[in-house]
Amino acid sequence: MKINYNDIIKKNNLPAVGSKIVVAMSGGVDSSVTATLLHHAGYDVIGITMQLYQSKLRSDSKTCCSGRDISDARKVAKKLGFKHFIIDYQKEFEKSVIDNFVDSYKSGQTPIPCIKCNQTVKFRDLLNFTHSMNCNYLATGHYVKRVEKNGKINLFQAKDKKKDQSYFLFATTQKQLKYLRFPLGHFTKKQIREVAEFYNLDVASKPDSQDICFIPDGNYRDFIKKNVNKAFKEGNIETQDGKILGTHNGIYDFTIGQRKGIGVGGISGINNHKPFYVLDIDTKNNKVIIGPKEKLKKYYVYLRDLNFFSKIVPSKKFDALVKVRSRRNLISAKIKVSNVSKKTAIVQLLEPEFGIAPGQACVFYNNLKKVIGGGWITAGEKKSP
Repeated sequence: MKINYNDIIKKNNLPAVGSKIVVAMSGGVDSSVTATLLHHAGYDVIGITMQLYQSKLRSDSKTCCSGRDISDARKVAKKLGFKHFIIDYQKEFEKSVIDNFVDSYKSGQTPIPCIKCNQTVKFRDLLNFTHSMNCNYLATGHYVKRVEKNGKINLFQAKDKKKDQSYFLFATTQKQLKYLRFPLGHFTKKQIREVAEFYNLDVASKPDSQDICFIPDGNYRDFIKKNVNKAFKEGNIETQDGKILGTHNGIYDFTIGQRKGIGVGGISGINNHKPFYVLDIDTKNNKVIIGPKEKLKKYYVYLRDLNFFSKIVPSKKFDALVKVRSRRNLISAKIKVSNVSKKTAIVQLLEPEFGIAPGQACVFYNNLKKVIGGGWITAGEKKSP
């Protein structure tokens, strides 16, 4: 297999060969190949693996940063002969990611822990560690293209659109991007596995992480119950016109757009026998509002905590392509920055989206698939565009 290291260096704006570079190694194939490519390209690689939580995982668990993953990362470093450190960030992770996750569900939101992890533990704490090692570069296995030109840094969608992770990096700052590098953005996942096989890495066929890393069994409801000090109050499950169809044991059990597990199935003569979906979560009155799928249709999205990759807001009004969930397609939209100082915006979708949930992110792209910025969703609205 022929690998063009000069091409990798040029496309990813890497420093001079021989420079010290820290690589965040989760134990998966992506970060392992990132470290391997940089090592063979001639860099002084320092592998860093974060201990984020304690958990008894199944051997087939598809998470990251577990005990098994730490062992896999250590084996790669030992095989190639570069330094490898394990850092205990459990307290930081609990405070910045887990507590936020639990609090979000308690307030009826649907959080994205991966973005919070990138914002805090990975790109804040790991960068601090990188600098403490007298190093100015931190590389990760994210699938995204980083382009630096005339002193400006932008992110673009990765070559492999199915693996693209630009959505999860919308909150990254220019200051952080100055030190970050993403060598996999110009590869496909298939090519990365081929590289891993070429270098005989044990993780070459290791499954991708899919579950929330700190909830290996996927049961977030039980996790939240164990991490909340007080009991949840029972409340009603109602239709939009106020008809009570059932009760719930806590709003944390629900997310907007949810169809399965609502607990009111099989009620004859209701909703024309069509399935119910969660339309809204009324935290003030402890109610879950359900109805037909068409009621989930939204044309307007309200955002907070905007982040733009350029220090200058493109305009108070501009057109863009947007994504309201990581696996959703890009759709055309008009963005209006409603308050620059408060970092809020209203997004008008030119075609409807279903299941827009507070706590998720809305990310803006231009027609070249460059990330413009984004914000956190606070609400969706169905008024006519």
